Amino acid sequence: MKKSKIPRVIILIGPPGSGKGTQASLLAEKLNFYYFETSKVLEEEFQREKEKYYSIEGKKYFLKKEKKLWLTGKLCSPPFVTFLVKKKIKELFKEKKNLVLSGSPRTLYEGERIVPLLEKLYGRKNIIVVLLEQPEKITILRNTKRKICQLMRHPILSTKKEFLKLKYCPLDGSRLMKRGSLDKAETIKIRLKEYKERTFPLLEYFKKRKIKIKKVNAVPSPAIVFANILRSIKWLKSKP
Repeated sequence: MKKSKIPRVIILIGPPGSGKGTQASLLAEKLNFYYFETSKVLEEEFQREKEKYYSIEGKKYFLKKEKKLWLTGKLCSPPFVTFLVKKKIKELFKEKKNLVLSGSPRTLYEGERIVPLLEKLYGRKNIIVVLLEQPEKITILRNTKRKICQLMRHPILSTKKEFLKLKYCPLDGSRLMKRGSLDKAETIKIRLKEYKERTFPLLEYFKKRKIKIKKVNAVPSPAIVFANILRSIKWLKSKP
């Protein structure tokens, strides 16, 4: 599909394991958008020197401490995440990239700083939020049974026998891996609590700013969810 001349932004919101990453990848490929993955931005930062820090709003945020929060399932400090996300968004806008955001913003603090920037750069009418909904028990099942490939980060759900012994990604051939403590049931429960208390309130903020929100059931197969997302995004049918 040709890239639209109108700047566009799709924000995917949903609990852990609701398929945000999968759907963001599909949307990016289908619509020729840039897949902005917050967790990838954080991982890249955490690979740097452990003692490095950023001074934000008069306070120091150390990578070592932020990484510890991330590994235990808790959200990183909003000022730290916001700083990295805003920096990356500005870079991508200069490159004239349309965006699919997965996992950002994650808190009201981030939303109040990131969304106005997106509105300024892309225009409010060109931003849409897709809320992926699924029961808590499905969230826990999907995360504890999930593997991710090293190369392209394709998530593979290993609940079926044929996938239990799978060592390599069937899509790109790279080795599959578990994310350690990130995908343990205890960690997922913490992440769910964090989502309910800190991410879900963002929906009211989006409503106040009159940004369109579309709800999509995340329980069906990825293909069905993807088709439903495409149907829900009306403005993608508009001509540049």
